[in-house]
Amino acid sequence: MGPKKLVIAVTGASGAIYARRALSLLAAEVAKGRALEVAWVASTTAPQVWQAELGEPLPGEIEHLRRFDRLDYRAAFASGSNAPDAVVVMPCSMSTLARVAHGGGDDLIARACEVALKERRRLILVVRETPLSLVHLRNMVAATEAGAIILPAVPSFYAGIQTLEQAVDTVVARALDRAGVPLELLPRWGQSTVCTT
Repeated sequence: MGPKKLVIAVTGASGAIYARRALSLLAAEVAKGRALEVAWVASTTAPQVWQAELGEPLPGEIEHLRRFDRLDYRAAFASGSNAPDAVVVMPCSMSTLARVAHGGGDDLIARACEVALKERRRLILVVRETPLSLVHLRNMVAATEAGAIILPAVPSFYAGIQTLEQAVDTVVARALDRAGVPLELLPRWGQSTVCTT
């Protein structure tokens, strides 16, 4: 059995900190020799949000991970014949959610989501918006009915969370769990010791 294939899609929703943490953790896992193949792609507006929220440019490359241009349909995951095991859209804008819910789209992110759904692979949408309109809620229902997992970027606080990074990790860990790449970042419910990665 080959490495688990994962795609991370970064859109222009608020929440670039989640994407940065996930990409950093996944790069570290690959560097340690984990059987994992990670590709990532960013939307047109993702660099603007990344810069505004994190005070740094969106990286052009991340060691151990392969970045694809949003219009590069030569990416293996653009075809159902080489579908990834999971696609995680983190953060997921409401526009991206709408495209997943109703089909269509003109970039590699939309195509990766479409491939995941049609090939019955995991598609995790880490949505980040508040308050939610009725349109957003209906799109979440439609995306769920199509097979996506809606995972709002809502931190949990039962693990003794004390820092922003720990709060971020509660969302990132949950998303990667759903993608089949569990990481022991924080104690899970019922555990008493703090895990570090």
